[in-house]
Amino acid sequence: MYPDLIDLGFLHLKTYGACMAVGFLVCWKLIEVLSRRKDLSNLLMSLMISGVVGSRIAYVIEHWSVEFAQHPERIIRVDQGGLMFYGGLILAILVFFTWCFVRHEKTLELADLLAAVIPLGHAFGRIGCFFYGCCYGRDSECWCAVVFPKGSPSWFEHGRRMAAVLPTQLFEAAALLVLFGLLMWLWRKTWRRPGFISAAYLAGYAIIRFGIEYLRGDPRAAVGPFSISQTISLAMLVIAGLIALRAKRLNG
Repeated sequence: MYPDLIDLGFLHLKTYGACMAVGFLVCWKLIEVLSRRKDLSNLLMSLMISGVVGSRIAYVIEHWSVEFAQHPERIIRVDQGGLMFYGGLILAILVFFTWCFVRHEKTLELADLLAAVIPLGHAFGRIGCFFYGCCYGRDSECWCAVVFPKGSPSWFEHGRRMAAVLPTQLFEAAALLVLFGLLMWLWRKTWRRPGFISAAYLAGYAIIRFGIEYLRGDPRAAVGPFSISQTISLAMLVIAGLIALRAKRLNG
C-alpha cells in the first residue's frame, strides 16, 4: 500500500488520483490515435467528469450510513478513493448518447471506439485502488494474499487490525488488461460490425465483475442473493445481447 505519491506539506498528491489521471490521459491519446480525430476533446472531457461524478454518487449512496452520514464533508474527497465504477459508467453512457444526439454522430461506431479503450483506463484505476487499499478481497491464507497496513480501509473495517486479504484489485486489473487486448484485436478486424465491440465490452466486463464480487471482502450492498454490482452485471449481459442483435440486424 502506497497511498501518498507526493507529500511535501504544501503539495499532496494521492497515488489513487495519479493512477486515475494517467489512465484518463493514456486512453485520451489512444482514442485520438485510433480515430485519427482531434475534435473529440469536449466529449472526452465530459465523459471523464461524468464518470468521476457518477462513480462518486453511486459510492456515497451505497456507503452513506457507514461513511458519510456523520461526515458529509467527505463526499468531495474523491482523491482518497471511494468510487463505484458502474455509477460512473451509467452516467457517462447517458452523457455520451446526449452528445451523439446533439452532434448527429454515428453512435455505434463511436461507442465501439470508446468501449475498446475503457478497460485500459479502468485497469489503471484498479491499480490505484490497490495502492490506496480499498476494494480489497476476502480474508485468505493464500500465497497471493496481502496485508494492508494500519490506517488502510482494510485495517479499519477489520476492527483496527491487520488481516491477510486477497488482492482483488490486481485480479481485476489483470482481467481488464486481457479484455483490453481482446477488444483491440477485434478493433483491427475488417469484418467487425458497428456495435459488436460495445457488446463484447459490456459482456466481458459484466462477467469479470460478477466473478470478482465473490472474492471481494469490503462492505457490499446486497440485492437479494447478489451484490448490487452483480445485479448490474446481469443487466449488462442482457443489454450486451440486445446490442449484439441490433448490430447484426443493422449490418445484415
